[in-house]
Amino acid sequence: MKYTLASLLAGLIFGFGLIISGMANPEKVLGFLDITGLWDPSLAFVMAGAIIVGIGAFAIARRRTLSFLGFSMKIPTSSHIDKRLIFGGLSFGVGWGIAGFCPGPGLVALGAGEIKAAVFVVSMVAGMAVFELIERQRVKA
Repeated sequence: MKYTLASLLAGLIFGFGLIISGMANPEKVLGFLDITGLWDPSLAFVMAGAIIVGIGAFAIARRRTLSFLGFSMKIPTSSHIDKRLIFGGLSFGVGWGIAGFCPGPGLVALGAGEIKAAVFVVSMVAGMAVFELIERQRVKA
């Protein structure tokens, strides 16, 4: 129960942050990504703030063995860069540039009733399903 409530609270804070920052607005995101047109640099400050918070949070997390709720810490340790990582990053970026959404803001916009977000989320889930099918075939081989 404690884990569920903490997850709900973290999700609500994250969602409100996305709404307040404009990250759930695809027009604002596309304006940020359009560096050759009418570029809107305001999201750079949002990203810089998130990076600063993340650096601090990971610095604290690396020194802990248990989370603040008493669960074991699961911090990624791999720094290996391969074709799958590069392709995944590229496909994520292309999708973000086309739709103006990435997963978090897409779900927030869906919750706000944005029709474009519904199309995005359905496409995202379809992409996840295709990945699972390909991954299962890869593991069998």
